[in-house]
Amino acid sequence: MNQIYELHLWGGKDTDFYSGAGSHQLDIIDPYIKVVTDFLASFNPPLIVCDLGCGDFNIGKRLFMYTKKYIAVDIVEDLITRNKNLFKANNLEFSCLDMSEDDLPTADCVILRQVLQHLSNKEILKISKKIAHYKYIILTEHIPTDNFIPNKDIISGQGIRIKKSSGIDLLETPFNLKPINKKTLDNFILKKNKGRLVTIIYQMF
Repeated sequence: MNQIYELHLWGGKDTDFYSGAGSHQLDIIDPYIKVVTDFLASFNPPLIVCDLGCGDFNIGKRLFMYTKKYIAVDIVEDLITRNKNLFKANNLEFSCLDMSEDDLPTADCVILRQVLQHLSNKEILKISKKIAHYKYIILTEHIPTDNFIPNKDIISGQGIRIKKSSGIDLLETPFNLKPINKKTLDNFILKKNKGRLVTIIYQMF
């Protein structure tokens, strides 16, 4: 991930850190932010939220005010330091963690937006066991437009499964997540047959 930011592999050559068009393109992020803020704002008292893979915080900065506490996590230390300097609020906390290896913060709800798609099945399996302890999981993944074979394995950091006509489905083998409820919040079709971004909320208990 350090190399992705250092070499600007996701674009944004005029900025220090840029988490890609999927975190900045308004026609993609505005509908997502609307459905997630509607969900978060429906709780009284507000939820404690853990954002795993918060990136440059272009999306998180529009969500944290709807929470009791917002814990933004990323593996890139310099990025977390930059975010701490730019974004400050009483209910906002940044933490540098490896989500597959380190203990995760205590929260009611976890957000993973286009994070798992970059990881190997081995890493996702570790993460899926940890996030099953959160009451709510808000998961966004880039998947094919049509039916596909889920969870084809990749090497972490080397593209995403869309190149293999596959995508992440946490309910399928080898992850086998067991939520008590599932709801699709957003389904954005990308142009030029590049698949879709699907946001699903899982209630675990």
